[in-house]
Amino acid sequence: MWTEITRPKYDREKLRYASHLSDDEWALIEPHMSEAKSLGRPRTTDLREVLNAILYVLRSGCPWRLMPKDFPPRSTVQCYFAAWRDEGLCAGINHALLTAVREAEGREATPSAGVIDSQSVKSTESGGPRVFT
Repeated sequence: MWTEITRPKYDREKLRYASHLSDDEWALIEPHMSEAKSLGRPRTTDLREVLNAILYVLRSGCPWRLMPKDFPPRSTVQCYFAAWRDEGLCAGINHALLTAVREAEGREATPSAGVIDSQSVKSTESGGPRVFT
């Protein structure tokens, strides 16, 4: 429920796109980003803009080729996306944010139990295959 306290906290009007990261959100994610490599050409791409471009594509559902021109080049964004996916960076960030939220709510960092009801788990119909003679 929106209140006068929570509405300014989640306001996205000041951002260029609604999918962009705010300064507070970026401050939580930035420590998880990979460091620039010591060998080779120095990094010139802003990782925040790369992540903003990825979030834009995911949120809008647009194809990579239709990404607006004010983002880094499409090939650069795709390469970073594939590298972060393969090294598990997205899952690591998600896990870190999840544990931080749980601890902020006064709960244990990792859940101790899970509940699965019979309607969410698929099972074989009528007990499996049958043989008729």
